Order: sequence, then structure tokens, then C-alpha cells
Amino acid sequence: MKKLLLGTAVAAMGFAFAAPASAANGVKLELGGHYKGYVFWQDQDVDAAADAAGLDARSIDAVREPEIHFTGETTLDNGMTVGAHFEIQAGGQYAGRMGNTNDGQFEESYLYFSGSWGRVNFGAEDGAAYLLQVAAPSADSNYDGIRQYVSPFNYDATLTNAPTGTAHLTPLGGTTTTTAVDTVFDYAQDLTVYKEKITYLTPVLNGFQAGVSYTPEMGWDNGYNGAFGTNIDDQNNDLGSGYEVAARYEGMFQQVGFVIGGGYTLIDLEDTTAASGHDDNEAWNVGADFNFGPFGLGVVYTEDNQARDNDSDKQTWVVGADYTTGPFKIGASYLNRDEELGTGAGDWETDRYTGGVTYTYGPGMTFRGSISYIEHDAPAGNGEDMDGTAVLLGTQIDF
Repeated sequence: MKKLLLGTAVAAMGFAFAAPASAANGVKLELGGHYKGYVFWQDQDVDAAADAAGLDARSIDAVREPEIHFTGETTLDNGMTVGAHFEIQAGGQYAGRMGNTNDGQFEESYLYFSGSWGRVNFGAEDGAAYLLQVAAPSADSNYDGIRQYVSPFNYDATLTNAPTGTAHLTPLGGTTTTTAVDTVFDYAQDLTVYKEKITYLTPVLNGFQAGVSYTPEMGWDNGYNGAFGTNIDDQNNDLGSGYEVAARYEGMFQQVGFVIGGGYTLIDLEDTTAASGHDDNEAWNVGADFNFGPFGLGVVYTEDNQARDNDSDKQTWVVGADYTTGPFKIGASYLNRDEELGTGAGDWETDRYTGGVTYTYGPGMTFRGSISYIEHDAPAGNGEDMDGTAVLLGTQIDF
């Protein structure tokens, strides 16, 4: 599979460069980005340890997620487009509220080449499984969309030293027996995150598009090797190469528009010790979205074994609907996540209900308001049941 993915992408790049051409002005970068800012009210449970210490969660606060983008491209005489894209985190929820700033940190950084033969991305960018993933309608895409950018709830985000890179689910901190589970409740299939990779996307042919990605090294236990040398291989309990395939089809049947698609990700486990419980990381998704005039309805299902072989699967269902009238979009969504905590440890189940309105008040400018209720049911003897309610009011400006 590695040879197939790499060979396909390299062949596409080779075809692109087969006929040299020139662009008079070259590539010049332009400035862009967005600012997502919210104030919110929330009421959530705290765990027993935090409660005993007299700690509580602040009911009114603010979150933000701003980014600066640099993008530039040019089209050569042979029709091929050459471009570059960079994204810099300009602060965010944790940078703005907790002091551990990530201002100036690059997220995406990649080159791309496109033409009638398709598109190739090379560098730090999401893979095909995410780029072609079908999204369900949402109340506010920044909160209950395919990727969650803001959250009003507090969780203990201390990362474990496991290939899953997950976190303990504990409101406000404190002690808990809950094993590693997620603290982000979206459904993006982005397991290879912004690791260095090469992706090939076919052109859209009669509504159909497919893609493949190859990530040489995931490396939870060792960092990016920069411009020199190579990453370490054959490490115990370390994830290695990642492979992704995905496809989607968009069309119209009578008066109903639809998008259907799915994707699969495999990340190799380099090596493992006996009885470690670690395994290759496998995940897949399927989704469908339908539009009936101003109405939208969609459903998505994802499954992830979380790189373990001891009953640690994570299964997520999302159903969303929306209605658009003039500058207003009214939306609602339901998310259900069932996360196995390991052999004999039971399941952690999450239900989230969200409704909201988005109002477009100018080009690339929206006001957003939503109300959400989230409930976590812990298995007996492995954590605490928790719930919370939140109201978010904010704006997003794209520039």
C-alpha cells in the first residue's frame, strides 16, 4: 500500500513538471486569515476532588481562535497552478485564557500543484481522509462542526504518553480514575494532523473525487526532524507511517442535492513490547448530506481503534439539520460518542445536543449564537458522570 500511495503522488508530480513553463510574476504571497471570538455562559459539573477543594468553573468568560494565513499562487503557461499556503496561530482559547501562549506557532505549511490532472499537496497539511470528509449541518460550525475550534467547558488536558495522544476527561482538574479519553468532541478524521505528508487528489469527474495520502512518520515519541536527517524508526509503542484513502460523490437527484463519501486511515505501529495493548491505528468514516431547497440534513459515522488492541474503540454518530432564509441559518445537531476504556473497563458515553443561529452581516462576516447541553456517562468504578450547559455568542470575520 505504501508503494501504491507514494507512486501515485510521485507520478502526478512528475506529470506536472514534464512540460516546463514560466510565469511572468512568479508566486507572491497575500495576507488572509480569520478571527473567531466568543463570550459565553456555562454551568458544568466538577469532579469530587475539585468540589472538595471548593473549586468551581467560572460561569462567564471568553474564548477566541485567530489565525493569520499567507497564500500565493501562479498559473504557468502550460496550465499548471503552483502555490504555497502557511497558517500561523495568533493566539487562541488556551493562549488567551491560560497564559501558555502559542502565538506565532505555524500550523499548516505546504506547497501545492494543480491542473486538469488533479492536485498534489506537499508539506504540513491535513490528509485526504479529512480533506474529502463529508460534514453534517451544524448549529455553529466552530463548536459542533466537523472540527471543534472553541469550547466553553473545562477538561483536564494532560496528555498521556501513549500513541493515541488522548487526554484524561476530568472537568476542571482534580483526581479521577478515568483512563485516557477525548476532551474534544468533533468527528474530524485527522489522525495524521499536520505531519509532513504528500497528498494526491483527483480532479472532480462528474461529481466524483478521490484522494490518497502518505505520511512518512507520525512519531508521537519523537519530534519533527527539521531539514536534516531522518526520524527514528522501530521504536517501541511509537506510531510510524500513515496511509489514507478517501472518496466522495456530489450530485443531484430530481430536486435533492446530495454529497456522500467515506475515508480510511491506517498508521503503522513501529514496534511494541509484549502485552502493551498497542496496535496499528485504524479509523474510517462514512457520511451523507442532503439539501432540499433551504433545508439541509446530514449524518456521519466514524470509528477509531485508538491504536490499541484491548477493546478501546471510539465510535461517533453525528446528525445535523439546518434551514437557511436570507442572511440567517438556523441549525441543530446531535452527537453521540461511545468510547471503550479497555478490556473489562466499560464504556464512556457522551451525548451532546446543540441548537443555534448564524447571521451573515457582511462578506465573510457572521454573528453566531448557540445553546448546548452535553452529558458524560462513566462506567461504574471508572470516573464520574458529568453534564454541562452553555450559551455561546460570538462573531467570525474572515479576511
